[in-house]
Amino acid sequence: MKKLFYPALFHKAEEGGFWISFPDLPECLTQGDDMAQAYEMAVDALGLALVCREEEGQLLPDASDPTTIVPGSDAFLAVIEFDMLAYKKKTDSRAVKKTLSIPSWLNDAAIAAGLNFSQVLQDALKAQLHVG
Repeated sequence: MKKLFYPALFHKAEEGGFWISFPDLPECLTQGDDMAQAYEMAVDALGLALVCREEEGQLLPDASDPTTIVPGSDAFLAVIEFDMLAYKKKTDSRAVKKTLSIPSWLNDAAIAAGLNFSQVLQDALKAQLHVG
């Protein structure tokens, strides 16, 4: 899945830091004590909102054109990038059972060597896919 980009409004909080809203996702709000934390929290909140919508079978909204959004005097606009595939990889660790076939001699050799078949398959898939 491609990366998604949604505009976010960063509002200066009275007590310091920022609170963040997303014009395209009214349920998505978060906050941070400083700019770095606020941006990180915005990415996490956006991800949670999009994944929840997807899990509930809702369509993901199209992102608004950032040039059409006029922030209030207490806010500024930033576009938040979200990588759905990376987020799912990071948060979904459930095991999936796979059935496979290998030659009998290879099976015997692997058992004799005490190899963990699941771990070997995971390592090989990661190497083939160039993922960590």
